[in-house]
Amino acid sequence: MNPGGTSLVWPLLAQVGWTIVILLTMGFFRRKALYRREVKLKEIALSGEAWPARAKQAANNFSNQFETPVLFYVLAIMAIHVGATGWLMTTLAWLFVATRIGHSFIHIGSNDLRFRSGIFFLGCIVLMTMLIGVLIAAL
Repeated sequence: MNPGGTSLVWPLLAQVGWTIVILLTMGFFRRKALYRREVKLKEIALSGEAWPARAKQAANNFSNQFETPVLFYVLAIMAIHVGATGWLMTTLAWLFVATRIGHSFIHIGSNDLRFRSGIFFLGCIVLMTMLIGVLIAAL
């Protein structure tokens, strides 16, 4: 492995850790809904549509952790492979993780699309910038 690549390992692990936090959050809201009898097992056995709003928001956010973050994982690993591990790429990686955390708080909280879509877009810009950095280093 590229010796400088460890700078990208930490944001990678942080994103994985955040995904686990969202998994646990989803489980918390689902268990709470079952405990309060807001939903019946029969209603949710084949579909997630019966869950109350907060449990759905957490489940949707958990699913989101396997969409653009997949591109982040690939780009960070490729950056390590081609040696694009300087301060700029490390900063971009941490910025992406921060946008995902912010997106989660908005998504599971107020779910205000004005803010949620803005922070999602910022994360996409970060990914595109990371891609350019990897491409330049790979040349």
